[in-house]
Amino acid sequence: MGAGGRMSVPPEGKKSKSEVLQRVPHSKPPFTVGELKKAIPPHCFKRSIPRSFSYAIYDLTIASLFYYIATNYFHLLPHPLSYLAWPLYWICQGCVLTGVWVVAHECGHHAFSDYQWLDDTVGLILHSSLLVPYFSWKYSHRRHHSNTGSLERDEVFVPKQKSEIRWFAKYMNNPPGRILTLVVQFTIGWPLYLLCNVSGRHYDRFACHFDPHSPIYSDRERAQILISDAGVLAVTYGLYCLALAKGLTWVLCVYGVPLLVVNGFLVLITYLQHTHPSLPHYDSSEWDWLRGALATVDRDYGILNKVFHNITDTHVAHHLFSTMPHYHAMEATKAIKPILGSYYQFDGTPVYKAVWREAKECVYVEPDEGGKNKGVFWYNNKL
Repeated sequence: MGAGGRMSVPPEGKKSKSEVLQRVPHSKPPFTVGELKKAIPPHCFKRSIPRSFSYAIYDLTIASLFYYIATNYFHLLPHPLSYLAWPLYWICQGCVLTGVWVVAHECGHHAFSDYQWLDDTVGLILHSSLLVPYFSWKYSHRRHHSNTGSLERDEVFVPKQKSEIRWFAKYMNNPPGRILTLVVQFTIGWPLYLLCNVSGRHYDRFACHFDPHSPIYSDRERAQILISDAGVLAVTYGLYCLALAKGLTWVLCVYGVPLLVVNGFLVLITYLQHTHPSLPHYDSSEWDWLRGALATVDRDYGILNKVFHNITDTHVAHHLFSTMPHYHAMEATKAIKPILGSYYQFDGTPVYKAVWREAKECVYVEPDEGGKNKGVFWYNNKL
């Protein structure tokens, strides 16, 4: 942790392919949350305002530098080079802004500081700037953390059982179909989730993150949903004014495409954290919070682990202790791994291979035939 949390510590020893795909235990763990917490150095739970702000300032400074270079120098490049410079800007800016997104996510978990008002203020500003309704997502995401792995109550990336698979699924269970599904998922999946609850939990009526009367929220949360909407509307109006002054193409190049990259990474990261052939899901007869929290997987994104503030390779620890600042998560992960043992899942498969494998193997969930644990569901793909 000598680099202020930006160091990415690789796992101790790589698992073979068969070990990675081997099912993790689904029985009640022989350890408690309290025992895991005791294994973590106490300082890991301390939140530092200067340190938390340093990550936000660092990311915003890099993003501003990219913006300055793109808007002041790209037009000076020889004609063919501009076609290379802009895509490079979109990717790099999207990666850095994903880091900003992660800092805002910390605020939603009250992991930024000891002051809720400060967390909400910073989170509202940062998430609104990325067209995310801060309070709306904060509450639905917290419910995801409270119900991870539950087929009935989890909020997002809830897998379907075989009986719920649509008729056209068998026609999509092939390479072209999987490519189309992934393209849609990583381009418009995030706005579809916010607007229409696509891939989210089943509700008896229409659910939308922008609707204060959505069934996602309780009565005491509805006023804050309106504040979230106001934040997104304010940024949208600012973008509208910029489009009038600078042109729509300018806004799309400088802001729009990088935002698509952010949204794509958000869905990619979340998808791979909760979708894996080795992970169980539970119905109400088997689910409990600890087993659900352990039904997640840490991934390796290489240098992007640092850019994304290690949300990628410390997700198990994050689900166990979501108010812990991200800059202590690597140290905490190292401390609890010996206790977790086989309950801890890390998959270092290259991301592009992992995405394709999960899209192919994780089509629906069902319990083992003839097994005792009818409430434990595993991924399958036989249609």
